[in-house]
This record gives sequence, structure tokens and C-alpha cells, in this order.
Amino acid sequence: MTGGGRVDLRAPWAPIPPMRFFSDNAAGVCPEVMAALAAANHPDTAYDGDALSQSLDAAFSALFGTEVAALWISSGTAANALSLAAMVQPHQAVICHAEAHIQADECGAPEFYTGGAKLLLAQGAGAKLKPDAIEALAASLRQNVHQVQPAAISITNATEYGLVYTPDEVAAIGDLAKRRGLALHMDGARFANAVATLGCAPADLTWRAGVDALSFGFVKNGGMTAEAIIFFRPDLAAATRYRRKRAGHLLSKGRFAAAQILAMLDGDVWLRNARAANAAAAHIANAAHDRLLHPVEANEVFLRLTGAEAAALRAQGFEFYDWVPGVARLVCSWDQPAAEVEALAAAIGAL
Repeated sequence: MTGGGRVDLRAPWAPIPPMRFFSDNAAGVCPEVMAALAAANHPDTAYDGDALSQSLDAAFSALFGTEVAALWISSGTAANALSLAAMVQPHQAVICHAEAHIQADECGAPEFYTGGAKLLLAQGAGAKLKPDAIEALAASLRQNVHQVQPAAISITNATEYGLVYTPDEVAAIGDLAKRRGLALHMDGARFANAVATLGCAPADLTWRAGVDALSFGFVKNGGMTAEAIIFFRPDLAAATRYRRKRAGHLLSKGRFAAAQILAMLDGDVWLRNARAANAAAAHIANAAHDRLLHPVEANEVFLRLTGAEAAALRAQGFEFYDWVPGVARLVCSWDQPAAEVEALAAAIGAL
């Protein structure tokens, strides 16, 4: 018998299968995407000239209720960096949170793709930016050639701590951006989880609130190798098509990327998957009580755990990240087995 009441009925030398809660990138590919890939597996026009790729603008324009330009891209890092490259010049800057993914986890890709634009770092609880923090940072800069000047703001929804910006919160930042002449980018690696939590129209969280470009994440939510860049200012897309090629992200068989995205938009599969991941995280949060570091508003759970408690959970087969000393990050995926969610909730409750 293992800790927490799990019984291993197999041979004593057989390892307990891991129960993965360390990243939604480890999730499987949803069946609708697999079917779409098979359906697209025939000769067609190369790069982005195929009918599937050419239909993305219309599909996303219908979803957001306004004219957009949509480009498939193979990674969230490239989606963020190429979006920002459309907004800033190399001598300019992007205001973001000090713990934003573009700052902490993209190996300098935004600086690389923008040709050297600087990231200006602001603070905020739960990796959330508020207008006063942005305003204070922008106001601290001298208006001369000796200091880099901001040209864009980037926010992450849901944040690195799983907190969700509401439409009103985004709109407040959007108003500030407009007043200061700054573009507004949203890193939406978990945009689906944010929309699922809020129950709002995607438009309310983006262009109606002042967002100019969105990195729309699909891989964490059931896709295989496709993300999307959505430009609510279609004029920004023209140069980005060239940058995408120059960066090595213009896939020769791009129809397979477009097929994945369209399959997840069809019938709101993207929302269905996000709701499932969010519900799993909420169930675990209910068992965690005062161990929670932040409210659980998407599919991430941050827990206070001692080293011994973390070891006890790992001994039962649970995999997760040690975020900082004394804090663990648990991430639920769209396809997280219910039995694993129940087992983890019980194990946390028993600590």
C-alpha cells in the first residue's frame, strides 16, 4: 500500500504511473483536433495559401464580432514575440509585469524578435497589472533620448498565478494605453480558461476593452502544435507575415496548423476543454482551504506546502512544480482524469 490509501495491486517492482499536474502542456491532443489533422492529410497549396489557412480571418472575425487578421503560429513564445514586434520599434519598450511569461520564461525572445526593445517591469499582486502601477512606471521616465520610451503594454490573461482580468480591468488598462498612445497586447496562453471563468463574450475581454493584439493559446487546451495571433488592428498583420517567415515560423504545410485551430473553434471545443480544466482545479482548491496562495480563477492552483508535504504527495505519484520554496504549482489539463483529481484532492486534504 502506498501513502494516502492508494493500493498498488501490480507486481511490487512495477512503478506507480505518474499523475501529472505540472503543466497543461503535458496534456493530450483532443479528438476533434486529431480528426481534423487526418481530414487535412491530402495534397494542397503550401504555406498559408490553403483554404483552411485562408478561412482563419473569417472564423475569428465571427468569434470576436469584428474584423480581425489571424495568423497561425507554432508556439506561444513566437506568438507573443511577433505580436510585440508589430507594436514597438527596437529603441522602444514594452511595459509588463515583472513575473510575466515574456519576462521570466521566454529566454529573451521578445527582445530578439523586436530587435532589442526593452521590457519595463511593473509590480502587482498575483502577477496582475493595475493602471496606477503602469502609470507610475511610465511617468518615472524622462521624456528625452537618454531613456527608452514605452510603446506598448502587455498583460497576461489568465496570469502566471492563474488570476483572471475582468473586462472592466482590461478596459481600465486599455483606456490608459489609449490616453498615452500605447498599443495593448494580451498574452492569452490561457485565454480560453479566462473566458470560461468569466462567461463573457471574447470581444468584451479584448478589442472592446482596447486590446490591439491577442496571442490566443490552443496547445495547452487540447491543440497539438498551433497557436494564433489575432490582430484587432488588421494593419499590424501585414509586416508580421514577413516577420513570421523571417523567423522561421511560416510552416510549409500550414494547413495542419489551421486545421487544429478551426477544429477547436467549431462547436466551441476550446471553451468545453477550458471548462473541464477549470472545474478540476476548482475541485482541488476546495480541498486545499487555507493552503491556497491565490484564489483559483482558471486551471492553476498554488499551494503552501512544506518540503515534507511535497515529498509525501510525490511519493503517491503526483507530479507538480516547486514554484518557490514552500509553494507548489498544480496545473489541471482539459483531459485530467477525474480519478486523479479526486485522488489529489483527497491527498491534500489528508496532509
